[in-house]
Amino acid sequence: MTERIVVSPGDLLGDGVFETLHLRPSGPWLLEEHLARLVRSSSILEMPEPPVDRIRSAISDLSVSSGALRVIYTRSGVLNVSVSEIPATVLRERREGVRVLTADLGFSVRKPPPWSLSAAKSLSYASNFAARRWAARHRADDVVWLSTEGYVLEAPTASVVWLDGGVLCTVPSEEAGILPGITADHLLSVAGAAGLGAARRMLTASELAGAEAIWLTSSLRGLAEVIELDGEARDRSPWTPRLLDLLGF
Repeated sequence: MTERIVVSPGDLLGDGVFETLHLRPSGPWLLEEHLARLVRSSSILEMPEPPVDRIRSAISDLSVSSGALRVIYTRSGVLNVSVSEIPATVLRERREGVRVLTADLGFSVRKPPPWSLSAAKSLSYASNFAARRWAARHRADDVVWLSTEGYVLEAPTASVVWLDGGVLCTVPSEEAGILPGITADHLLSVAGAAGLGAARRMLTASELAGAEAIWLTSSLRGLAEVIELDGEARDRSPWTPRLLDLLGF
């Protein structure tokens, strides 16, 4: 007998939330932080709270110990927990770095739409992937989105982190109206172990170009160093392997 799964029209239209975690032999990396963000995203979408205990139970029943762990939760209550291999492109970006273009997102940090879901990790990711395809057509790997005021926001599937005078920085999510970056926040929380300071700052694209080093951070990448920004090559930073080691990659 074939099992039939019933979903609502909203599920098919991306009306839900998700999280992607790095599953390690020691367990899902930063699990509690990801679950908290899943709950927060659900609240922004005015959805029922995710069944966190069921999610923990489903993760504990997994028969694999490493890979890309994805948790999907929809408005109608459909819950899916699955593991797949970490894509080769992610491993390459972590190892070799990324070429990045900046682009105006058409989003104002001073006056965002009142219905904006930019601070939630929703299933509506078509424009995120379209941005990366646009970058590929222009011989780049990824995009750093800018607000209409010219402030750096985030990448389609990553946070932006940079080094400035011995201080690791990232964009303040609440002020910028963007998704809080779990890997970026964790990196800043342990920066002191590497002798670095930590700060959250708004900055412009030109200021970003002047940073000592720039990275895109995400759960599976860990860190991907920006080796080219808007067509300008950048020197590799000696901090990249040290910070990857700090994150356990």
